[in-house]
Amino acid sequence: MAYSNFTLETVTETFQLELFQSAGIFSETEQVEPSSELIKALAKKVPLAVAIGTEKAKSEMIVADVLIELREHFDHRISLFSGIDFNVDTENDLTSVCDFLVSLSPNQYYLESPVIILVEAKKDDLITGLGQCVAEMIAAQRFNAEKENDIPRVYGATTTGTNWLFLKLEGKHLYIDMEIYMLERCDKILGILASMVSQKV
Repeated sequence: MAYSNFTLETVTETFQLELFQSAGIFSETEQVEPSSELIKALAKKVPLAVAIGTEKAKSEMIVADVLIELREHFDHRISLFSGIDFNVDTENDLTSVCDFLVSLSPNQYYLESPVIILVEAKKDDLITGLGQCVAEMIAAQRFNAEKENDIPRVYGATTTGTNWLFLKLEGKHLYIDMEIYMLERCDKILGILASMVSQKV
């Protein structure tokens, strides 16, 4: 459980990150209209996931569907992984399982670089997931560099399924968008995720 041991404070101190916080960092991204299939699926699953109230339910019934839609949007040119071991640097505690990883590689059978987006599903508190998400983003940064597929930015999100908070890591600069994006604006959430894949934000 090494990633989850990090708080936002400890991860920024340990890896000497410079933190930038402001609302609306991702607010100017273009929207991506969700498919009718996603709209129908969420209409069925969101009330059930919220009623069950566990991270597992929200992860399986909401977050997975949104990220599968993202993969469909890019015609399967990206890959999506859920609940896999992402052990990058044992000495620095950059190990353990990640809820969701998105790679720019289309290979769906095993993880290839570059890893571009890390998503952590949380029961009901976005803020407590920030440290874990940032640690995973640093791991992705190092994983990509080791594979000689270094990209300028790695992105992250913590989500309760219905609320989403987005991050960006450029070198040692960590940006946190303080605006909370609601699932009711799924088009905006998909737009932000699509812009991350395209490296436009």
